[in-house]
Amino acid sequence: MAEVVASLGPLEAAVAARLGELERDRVVSRIWERDPTVWKPRGTPEIEDRLGWLTVPQWTAERLAELSAFAQEIRSSAGRFVLCGMGGSSLAPEVYRDICGAAGRELVVLDTTHPAAIAEVDRRSDASTLYLISSKSGTTQETVSLLRYYWHFTGGAGERFIAITDPATPLAQLAAERRFRRVFLNPEDIGGRYSALSYFGMVPASLIGADVEALVANGISMAARCRETGDYGSNPGVWLGAVLGEAALAGKGKLTLLLSPRLESFGLWLEQLIAESTGKEGKGIVPVVGEPLGAPGAYGSDRLFVAVELAGEESSERRQSLQKLGEAGHPWVRMVWRDPADLGAEFFRWEFATAVAGSILGVNPFDQPNVQESKENTKAVLAGTGGEAPALADAGAVRRLLDAARPGDYIALMAYLAPSPGIDARLAALQRSLRDRTRVAVTVGYGPRFLHSTGQLHKGGPPCGRFVQIVDRPEPDLPIPEEGITFGQLIAAQADGDFRALEARGRPIVRVMGLEVLEEAVSG
Repeated sequence: MAEVVASLGPLEAAVAARLGELERDRVVSRIWERDPTVWKPRGTPEIEDRLGWLTVPQWTAERLAELSAFAQEIRSSAGRFVLCGMGGSSLAPEVYRDICGAAGRELVVLDTTHPAAIAEVDRRSDASTLYLISSKSGTTQETVSLLRYYWHFTGGAGERFIAITDPATPLAQLAAERRFRRVFLNPEDIGGRYSALSYFGMVPASLIGADVEALVANGISMAARCRETGDYGSNPGVWLGAVLGEAALAGKGKLTLLLSPRLESFGLWLEQLIAESTGKEGKGIVPVVGEPLGAPGAYGSDRLFVAVELAGEESSERRQSLQKLGEAGHPWVRMVWRDPADLGAEFFRWEFATAVAGSILGVNPFDQPNVQESKENTKAVLAGTGGEAPALADAGAVRRLLDAARPGDYIALMAYLAPSPGIDARLAALQRSLRDRTRVAVTVGYGPRFLHSTGQLHKGGPPCGRFVQIVDRPEPDLPIPEEGITFGQLIAAQADGDFRALEARGRPIVRVMGLEVLEEAVSG
């Protein structure tokens, strides 16, 4: 298990008091008893039927031999896998790939509808490429569109497809009809962002040669630690949840994640888990991923810093920076993993902590009540009833929106662009420049990926965000078979739909074409 040290400063007393309150209320026992009143009144939707993650490590352990045999069979004929999924279906597999994947086994995670990104995947595919179609509901718009595209692309070769979904979904039915190579049916009582240790995470992990036995064993060990009731301060999930929750209540809800290089994608998984679980009812924790570490003066008073490092990648500079931040009054936590297999334990620790933080904030950490707003708007745009596309802003309008940021706000850069190292670098430079210019937290997300992650927080969380939407005009475009539209039209409709949803909630938002206008605004 990871080594944890912390300097909580002004939060110390509040966290201690909260741990005592949680113990008096028997919160740990009640969570394991699956008592929904830990969060909301009994009968509230999406609580009692979303607690399967508590025992899924043991459920998966009982299926390791099956997973191993399947992976061995597949790896004899395929070394490249393309996973089509969104949110929890894509983020955990990406983490497994980056931290635990074996050499010579390639997993491409395709969680975009941008035609340039899809075309790039196609350029590197051949007849041995297998496609993992992953969707809890079996109806996720992006995933279904990608399935239709690749079904046509492969000439309907069912043996090149693997489905991961819940029982009795449209995807499960279609996979049976089309004779997919394999269909993995996941327990229904697990939400997507809590599914890392289920089939949604472990099937891709096994295919790329990760040590799934060690990962699951560590998940089981952490689950046992999170059941302990003797000393709530020694329960790793409860203690972390109390820190997260009390920080948010104290106005330090910008959870700034500092990750060693190999663990960077773990930050994106945490971003979805925390943002989508807590960002509702006007409350929430804002995860900040990828923002470079700055001097204490670069930050407002709304930060909680959490550094997550892998043994061998520890940074003395990061340690010294954390000490300086602590001396300046900023609370921080530092976690050092012993080895990559600690990932299984850390998935569970953070899931449990997020559930506890949700209880402290008084929200249901298992639903996503505002995600549907953008989806409905997207449908209206595609149907021709969504109105005119939002106007494009010039550099002056962007600068006015950014310079109006006040302490406690955050800026979200929402890029409906094809991910690439070049775009990554430009967005990272903008993130740093904006943080230094405004002294507020700056988040970055690719669309439509973030709609299944921070999108819930943007609409349902604290009304302190300022939003810049970045779009382009994809050329050439790609048709979506059976739908009568192109991927370029779909991603444009998704951008329009989310713009309308944020605008309807009174969120300050502008749209720019490409990054140049934003770069001009920031440099001016």
